[in-house]
Amino acid sequence: MLEIIPAIDIIDGKCVRLTQGDFARKKIYYNNPVEIAKIFEQAGIKRLHLVDLDGARQGLISNLEVLQDIASQTSLKIDFGGGIKTNNDIQSVFDAGAAMVNLGSIAIKEPGIIYDWIAKFGAEKILIGADVRNENIVINGWILQTELSVFDFIGQYSKGGIINFFCTDVTKDGLLQGPSIELYKRIIQEFPAVNMIASGGVSHISDIEKLIDAGCSGVIIGKALYEGNIRLEDLTKYAE
Repeated sequence: MLEIIPAIDIIDGKCVRLTQGDFARKKIYYNNPVEIAKIFEQAGIKRLHLVDLDGARQGLISNLEVLQDIASQTSLKIDFGGGIKTNNDIQSVFDAGAAMVNLGSIAIKEPGIIYDWIAKFGAEKILIGADVRNENIVINGWILQTELSVFDFIGQYSKGGIINFFCTDVTKDGLLQGPSIELYKRIIQEFPAVNMIASGGVSHISDIEKLIDAGCSGVIIGKALYEGNIRLEDLTKYAE
């Protein structure tokens, strides 16, 4: 069964969505993210992908109180990311109620600290994000294109004990034009032991069926939910 993971992205304490990671293309959906988190929980959702966009942009966790509020007022299993740089940062995130951390650029720049966190907290608490354009990793808010293949990236961390990954094709994100099904199929074929969570482009309930067929273990859904392309009631059967 595919795990449904709604996304809440935070700027200035509010629930927003960006288009292709562009802060200039921001739309506010909820002033109080706890409100929508509770709606997700009431619909039977168990997981939440929470991203501190201010933290990601500034390199410093900026919306920890949102995590604390959602964790204390719901039973959602939350993965939190954005601005996590140090041992104190990751400890504060877990102390605030996150079940996992999601890590992007730092996993490229400082693999040593990632392995330290794996040893300290356990690989099951680490969710590695692979943001890609043309199958190569992009970092720094999707601005900097690297020459590192997503296959090499996942291969390196899977050898280090990580099994939880999410992959976003940044050319798809926020456009509601469908996810990168073929890319996910190829990743899963090469790394059958990893839990691959799809992210970006999901626009219709049929996309979820395609991701199940591809072998994905989960899907992060953002704009399609907020714009009503996918209704929460349509996701009930996957949340059971």
